[in-house]
Amino acid sequence: MRPGNQSSVSEFLLLGLPVPPEQQGVLFALFLGMYLTTVLGNLLIVLLVRLDSRLHTPMYFFLSHLALSDVSFASITVPKMLTNMQSQCRSITYSGCISQVYFFVLFGSLDSFLLAVMAYDRYVAICHPLHYTTVMRDEVCILLVVGCWLSSCAQALLHTLLANQLPFCAGTTIPHFFCDLAAVLKSSCSDTSLNDLLILIVGGLVFILPLSMILGSYIRMAVIILKVPSLKRISKALSTCGSHLSVVLLYYGTIAGVYYFPSSADSKDKDMIASVMYTVVTPMLNPFIYSLRNNDVKRALQKIFRAKGSPWCH
Repeated sequence: MRPGNQSSVSEFLLLGLPVPPEQQGVLFALFLGMYLTTVLGNLLIVLLVRLDSRLHTPMYFFLSHLALSDVSFASITVPKMLTNMQSQCRSITYSGCISQVYFFVLFGSLDSFLLAVMAYDRYVAICHPLHYTTVMRDEVCILLVVGCWLSSCAQALLHTLLANQLPFCAGTTIPHFFCDLAAVLKSSCSDTSLNDLLILIVGGLVFILPLSMILGSYIRMAVIILKVPSLKRISKALSTCGSHLSVVLLYYGTIAGVYYFPSSADSKDKDMIASVMYTVVTPMLNPFIYSLRNNDVKRALQKIFRAKGSPWCH
């Protein structure tokens, strides 16, 4: 293979998931169903938050952005994966690949930042309930969300610009079902030590800082609640934080389970398993966690169904 820069390399080949041909049809139907569930479930959350005035609170404002991020996160990879599973052509254009890198990093980071902001919101609600409306004003909530988006865009842009400078060989094959940043870097014909260092430093900060903020918020909440423990206070705290805590455990538990616990699978298979969890499973489960564990969301959903069915009652 001959080396070439981005102007001479017009497309890459995606190998896709390591699945036997006879199982392609079953997995296609499974992933299609999961993707449609992800889109419908998360867009329903966004719709409920917008239509029901009782959900016009900081927590649901952040939740609507998390749902939008999850839809986008799944949509940048799963449709291409489904197309490739049903097609003999598994190529992706250079610009399409670089776009996938950018948006995957963007929405992956955005999820992490939003979960941290939601943890801070729950901390204020539990530990400073009398000052909640003052602290979590509309302006503050908007600034927090804008900060999450800008930080995620900046990090994604930094990784993408550096990746865009790398030379690639003609006929480059990416052993993945989408253009994951790590897989793209491994496919380059040049030294990627600077890119790897950036992933280690910036990616580590994006993982560690939000997680530290989440853990700090919950530790502080636990300390305050346990100072004067009562069943009522503990029950109220679980009701207030249960959904968010479940999503946090699912999100970070997936990362820990794939990357930090030993596995018999090789690193490429582990990377793809992690990516399937991030792009398909976790975004699909988040709306169910919030709807099943949250009475406000249930009531908003019932209100919509009653309003839709009311003309038939007359």
